[in-house]
Amino acid sequence: MEFGFEKLVVWQKSRILVKEVYEVVKDFPIEEKYGLSDQLRRAVISVASNIAEGSGRLSVRDKINFCQMAYASLMEVAAQLVLAEDLGFIDKQRNQEVRVTIDEVERVLCGFYNFLKQQLS
Repeated sequence: MEFGFEKLVVWQKSRILVKEVYEVVKDFPIEEKYGLSDQLRRAVISVASNIAEGSGRLSVRDKINFCQMAYASLMEVAAQLVLAEDLGFIDKQRNQEVRVTIDEVERVLCGFYNFLKQQLS
């Protein structure tokens, strides 16, 4: 059995991003366990969770609201990865690799958002 959100390409891509971010933070210094690494994990989980939760809402406006929250969390992940690079926790190449996935999630999420917005018209 598959829930509706599991069929969404945007949710599937967000799962890939979750895995990538979790792999990245494994190499963070131990003193960051409850700092930046924890915040990154929470933010990336929030992307996938908001997509799933929004898909379960009945009103289109609610669905759109959860898309916006997922997008905000996605940008939080992108910003935190830049900070992680600035602090020397990840190198530029690894950051760029993850940013490719962030860009894919952003592109599909924006498409989903635009689809929902059209339903309001």
